[in-house]
Amino acid sequence: MKRSIVGVVVVAGMVQLATTPAQAATKIDPVKALTSELAAGRAVNVRSTVKVTFARDLVTTSDLEGTIGFGPRGATASDVAQTLRYSEKLRRSMMKASPEETEALQEGPIRMISSGDASYVSGPVVDDALPEGTSWVRYRRTELPASNLLLEILEPATLKTLLAHRTSYRDGVVKGSIKATKLAAVSSSFASRFGTRFKKGRDGKISYTLWLGPAGLVERLSAKAVLPRAKGSVTIESSSRYADWGRQVTVLLPLRGEVIDREQVADDVPYQAPGIWN
Repeated sequence: MKRSIVGVVVVAGMVQLATTPAQAATKIDPVKALTSELAAGRAVNVRSTVKVTFARDLVTTSDLEGTIGFGPRGATASDVAQTLRYSEKLRRSMMKASPEETEALQEGPIRMISSGDASYVSGPVVDDALPEGTSWVRYRRTELPASNLLLEILEPATLKTLLAHRTSYRDGVVKGSIKATKLAAVSSSFASRFGTRFKKGRDGKISYTLWLGPAGLVERLSAKAVLPRAKGSVTIESSSRYADWGRQVTVLLPLRGEVIDREQVADDVPYQAPGIWN
């Protein structure tokens, strides 16, 4: 495999706003601001944290940091590092089912480079399975890691819907809430993770706050949801920060000789590309 380059773009100049930041924020359309960033080679840096509570003592957390690159239709590639942690009770339960995998997940961050429908994984969780000379396990039919597990504001339709369901919008801070069924209808990432059908009376609710910068782009997002799961529910808290919108980026895929397909080491690596919701 030759090195694949996911675009390069040079951002030249900045638009000077004649009004004050508070006045400008009311005139800028955040959806149009986002759409203008969705061009080949542009990217944004992301830092996100997630806490998932299945029950009082069953908790997992994740820290993710990296770069997400865009194309005309949205995110097309990413290079991120993710660290997963488990509460003691959850860790003991996981150790009974998959002791080696669970220990490896605690040893260090997972690095994942994704493009198209493939992701390349490196780190302790796959290291022991790698033949000499290889560094990456390729997982096919994958999705890009989420910039926010609950609300993918890199999807224009999702951002538009969140703005429409706001309960307040002042000085660039947007607050609101939305039912899971309504979010699933517009957000492909939410639907793929949490489904599209929720029973009447058990339609989860997501509350959120967005902080918009002077150019109308999201700089910070905080969300919390209680979603139905089996006969109970799961609580998810997700926070993300976005920086360096429009930065020039080159995402390189690993060289052919450095990669082995997941099917070739199926008994020694996770079934799915590791992540907090996998």
